Amino acid sequence: MRSAFFPGLSFFCAALLGPCCVLAAAPVAPPAPAGPPISLELNKLAPLDGATGCRAYFVIANPGAEAIPELQLDLVLFGTDGIIARRVAVEVGPLPADKTVVRLFDLAGTKCDAIGHVLLNDVLSCQVAGPAPTAGGTTGDDQRQACLDRIAVSSRAAAPLTK
Repeated sequence: MRSAFFPGLSFFCAALLGPCCVLAAAPVAPPAPAGPPISLELNKLAPLDGATGCRAYFVIANPGAEAIPELQLDLVLFGTDGIIARRVAVEVGPLPADKTVVRLFDLAGTKCDAIGHVLLNDVLSCQVAGPAPTAGGTTGDDQRQACLDRIAVSSRAAAPLTK
């Protein structure tokens, strides 16, 4: 192995430490998100009629040319005191190509005014329509990370939505 930074270092390393010596490669920049940003807006929190709970309204825009048949998010709700109140998994897909959709989620047992902020903690599942990956192509973790990187969050509700 040759080092781009120190040409003689490979020989020196092998001579001193043997063939097991490994040199660290230069850092590689992470790939750019695949596709235009997906906007995820917490639009409104409204009390549920006749029950203790809150309905969360999300507006999700997929400006891309490819549909997203599956997008499941891991959200963490924090109380107004900053303490974690609960964690929820929500399925916001399918998201048609070049389309904005509204998704509603009922949070039974959680009062709207008790929600201090909502964190997009992770993407649990993400599938983007298009050609199937080839051998050695992207993994499920790569797809989830690419989707997470594409999501831009905002809030019109009293509680902010962060990432």
